[in-house]
Amino acid sequence: MNPTLSRRALLSGTAGGAALLALSACTSAVGSQGSGKAKKGGTFAGGISTDLVPANFFTNSNAGVTTIIGLVYESLVHYPVDRLTPQPKLAKSWTISPDGRTVTLALRDDVTFHSGRPFTSKDVAFSLKTYADPKWNGQLKSTAQAIDSIDAKDPHTAVLHLKHPLGNILDLLEIVPIVDEKTFAGVGTGSAYVGTGPFKFDKWTPNTRLEFSKNPNYWVAGRPYLDAVDISVITDATALTSQLRSGQIDYAYGSSFLDIERLEKSGKFGKIQLQGAETQIYVGTNVTAEGLSDVRVRQAIAHALDRDRVIAEVFRGSGYTANLPWPKTSPAYDAGLNATYRRDVARAKSLLAAYGKPVPTLKYSYPAKDPLIAATAQIVQANLKEIGIEATLDPLDPPTFVAQLIGGKFPGLWSAYHSWAQYTPSTLTVSAYPFNALKNSSHYSSATYTKDADTAWQQVKGDSADARKAYGDLSRDLLDGLFLIEIGVVQGRWAVSENVRGVAYTKRSELVLTDAQLTA
Repeated sequence: MNPTLSRRALLSGTAGGAALLALSACTSAVGSQGSGKAKKGGTFAGGISTDLVPANFFTNSNAGVTTIIGLVYESLVHYPVDRLTPQPKLAKSWTISPDGRTVTLALRDDVTFHSGRPFTSKDVAFSLKTYADPKWNGQLKSTAQAIDSIDAKDPHTAVLHLKHPLGNILDLLEIVPIVDEKTFAGVGTGSAYVGTGPFKFDKWTPNTRLEFSKNPNYWVAGRPYLDAVDISVITDATALTSQLRSGQIDYAYGSSFLDIERLEKSGKFGKIQLQGAETQIYVGTNVTAEGLSDVRVRQAIAHALDRDRVIAEVFRGSGYTANLPWPKTSPAYDAGLNATYRRDVARAKSLLAAYGKPVPTLKYSYPAKDPLIAATAQIVQANLKEIGIEATLDPLDPPTFVAQLIGGKFPGLWSAYHSWAQYTPSTLTVSAYPFNALKNSSHYSSATYTKDADTAWQQVKGDSADARKAYGDLSRDLLDGLFLIEIGVVQGRWAVSENVRGVAYTKRSELVLTDAQLTA
């Protein structure tokens, strides 16, 4: 299957087989799941390492958010996890005008919200306009804000009029969950999440549990199979793995890769490899901080990093080293550019000598209780010490970390995962907090980078020759500015027991249980 953008698929959608596509679009080969006989009904019990943060609903920033969106909500179109070929979802079909300024969406007429209210074009307009509101910090808000107006006169047709062509418009339509205007006030308080998806939100107990029940009126006949979903919040990775091993839960999101390997060897557990939903592990820099403001220091850090060790030891080989954010399936991937900064301690020390001043001790922040990022930070700290840079580890609770990421509040260095590079490349550089050319977490500003990001974004076709040239320019800008220092592309892993089958995911690592079943 072609992992790159399909021009025909970008410019038009097809209604045929929409119900089947709704079931299959987010599935992937995930290894052995459930050796017993499948049965209908029952409660799926799982565990996640980070709790819901209601204010981050549109940010895709933690497992609590992605779990709710994956179970409760749906989008207008959907990408299979292995390619950027949009498939019908709540939109049966779509057309994009030759000038790229008008998108016409034909909507399903058999869908209702969990409240019983019919889904219409007004819900499309409300969802896209709400996502564009800066208060929600949606990472693709600039793309949503480039929608000039939405014609929703026909309840089953939505016409988007764009301020300019958007090569990533279908990324936006794939990412934005369609929300219910009548109950949306409850999203910000964590009291009400009403969508059109296979499961209804029942209750959130902060720091403890998310509870869901079957949507009996789901528009896909016969789905879901499960009666309920019960997700525990287990912030300690060891405790999360222990509960999976003891049978208290059958799914874990947040176990270390090494623990998942050990579980798999027991023969009673399997892993779900999140191919197509790659994330990247990186070192971010505040370019206004003393020392980090000089690109030679950032280059020295880039040469100091032992990327091979991080991928091999921390992520157990589930990925590959990188200097640029793009996975190998991206139309922006360039193997030569991706090897610009190799581990070279002598070169790193030479760059620091050319800088000519001591680099002050740097605070190095990362989300606490994530065993993979914590282990990465320890390796990076040792790498920096080897070239003469001291870094003080600063683990932060996840809400604080996300707030500092969004607000650009890190005083020195930080490490985290970033996403969005698995989408149309322009989405990353006009959207993601670490990369946004207009405002990013590093406080990096470059007229050239801003121009190139805008050029890539405003392509009519996201896979055209002109678009690919623009992506190459962006890659060179990222290597020159080096405000973010990539370590590697990582395929995430979930652990599941032999008691479940049909667990799936989206390109944003959202949990999908539409086809999931327990086994006897």
